[in-house]
Amino acid sequence: MTGSLPTDLEATVEVAAPPATVWSLVADPARAREWSPQVLRTFVRGRPVQQGTTFLNLNSRGPLVWPTTAKVTSFDPHVRFAFRVYENRTTWSFTLEPTADGGTRLTNRRETSEGISAVSLLLTRVALGGVDTFTDELRAGMAETLGKIKAAAESLAAAR
Repeated sequence: MTGSLPTDLEATVEVAAPPATVWSLVADPARAREWSPQVLRTFVRGRPVQQGTTFLNLNSRGPLVWPTTAKVTSFDPHVRFAFRVYENRTTWSFTLEPTADGGTRLTNRRETSEGISAVSLLLTRVALGGVDTFTDELRAGMAETLGKIKAAAESLAAAR
């Protein structure tokens, strides 16, 4: 990476739980703090969550705390949940695919099809250690997020 060009990120995990169980965890933005090492709290506007629902995240990294606002852009039950973050123009998503053994292949993506806003890139360079460092942290955070969702979904599936 060059330190100036945004990249799409992706991580995948196999979960020994059906898509309906995994969906119940990923399709509620208020639960993001349970999974993501960056999210402190989420305030969802309106229930039930559906396409068009908006929410506010409070994110943190060490002593830094910043808000982001987002809108659910894809709500396809048991298949895909996505939201667009206004401040940086990224889209974050979870895609669920059933596996032959009754489990779920869960993929978490950050897409930058419109690029990342100049303000977000500047703040990343100045306050978050630079694009490369922050991107590495996002990758690690995605792996941690998927690991926590996997553990929770498998625990739920085992209890049923």
